[in-house]
Amino acid sequence: MNTVDYTQEVPIVEGRPTLQEINELIAKPLDTKPDKKFYIALAVTLSMLTLGVIGLGLSFYYGTGMWGNNNPVGWGFPIVNFVFWVGIGHAGTLISAILFLFRQKWRNGIARFAEGMTIFAVMTAGIFPLIHIGRPWLAGYLIPYPNQHSLWVDFNSPLVWDVFAVSTYFAVSFIFWYVGLIPDLATLRDRATSKIKKTVYSLFSLGWRHSNRHWQHYEMVYLVLAGFATPLVLSVHTIVSFDFAVAILPGWHSTIFPPYFVAGAVFSGFAMVQNVLIFIRKIFNYEHIITINTLDRMNKIIILTGSMVGYAYAMEFFTAWYSGVQPEQFTFINRAFGPYAWAYWIMVSCNVLFPQLFWFKKIRRSIPIMFIIAVLVNVGMWFERFVITVTSLSRDYLPSSWAYFKPTFVDMAILIGSFGFFFTWVLLFTKSLPVVSIAEIKSVIHGAQPTHEGH
Repeated sequence: MNTVDYTQEVPIVEGRPTLQEINELIAKPLDTKPDKKFYIALAVTLSMLTLGVIGLGLSFYYGTGMWGNNNPVGWGFPIVNFVFWVGIGHAGTLISAILFLFRQKWRNGIARFAEGMTIFAVMTAGIFPLIHIGRPWLAGYLIPYPNQHSLWVDFNSPLVWDVFAVSTYFAVSFIFWYVGLIPDLATLRDRATSKIKKTVYSLFSLGWRHSNRHWQHYEMVYLVLAGFATPLVLSVHTIVSFDFAVAILPGWHSTIFPPYFVAGAVFSGFAMVQNVLIFIRKIFNYEHIITINTLDRMNKIIILTGSMVGYAYAMEFFTAWYSGVQPEQFTFINRAFGPYAWAYWIMVSCNVLFPQLFWFKKIRRSIPIMFIIAVLVNVGMWFERFVITVTSLSRDYLPSSWAYFKPTFVDMAILIGSFGFFFTWVLLFTKSLPVVSIAEIKSVIHGAQPTHEGH
């Protein structure tokens, strides 16, 4: 009979690589010239980005009438895409900050990329509030600064809350990401052969020398930033959910929205991280660093947050029924059986049903299946934002004003362009900076902690 020794930790890094081998493996993509596959991928993402730029150009030239928005659906794709991309940006800080505070060392191999993905996702999300207001050149008035027009920010507007929440989250995430990069930039500086590279790495490594004093200050700052970023993970999507929850519209006015949105954000963010990591570990030969055990743990978080999202779906219907408020009840019946029922059931299938397959260990550790499920999760989470935004607006209190929202070519072009923008940054990141933390991987290889047998 086989027994499992639960006193032994599963190795984070497989094998027994030396410190020099870790340096060589992680820095190799930066030392080699981009190959044909990289340029093909970059051409695809830039083509998608170009399509998005064309869509934005048409919107600026002809106005927002190029979108599918109508009366009463005044919030269309820009808000749907904004909430989606802000949600994608949540997994990075959760992996880096919250799991760091809980001393989960399996995060070491994926934290750097997740942090970078957070920054790129928030950058992508920041585009949509600007175009949503219809006059991007007036966006400066969202910032509370004294001006000669005697205008001041309307702090009762959720749009202003979004500006403060998202900008703060971006600033803290960027600092957190950069501080984590400093030891690796110093390592790259010490091994750089090009004078230009050495100068650039020296500038941004801030004189790091791997001394005990530097490590003490680094660990203290990293801990403080992790503590500061943790409430931000919970607060940012909470504030984004207030865009809907503070309205009196049926289907929006609900106290469940803050935890519901946060769980959904972590859910979609982990799925996106996993989608890209599967490619990265294969292309750069990181299978011994980003192990199947790490992906298995990520799948467990996906099934946890997916179950929380499914519970929220059920509670929305229960609350509407229990309230006895007919407009509220009608809204949820309309979601499931009305003209947008197709979107609702895509959402439920992708977010609730398919992730349940992760209860089976073989599926949880199968690369092709986990990739497909992660893609479906992101599809489902986009449709969740679409269902929340559009279905409540399309059929309001006045039946004579009901209308069906149909996205236009410009809407689809901007959506595709947002993915092009995001993945272009991801590709450039893989060839300019280490996507895996060299310093953190060294801390968990065999022999790094003798009292724990190197695990």
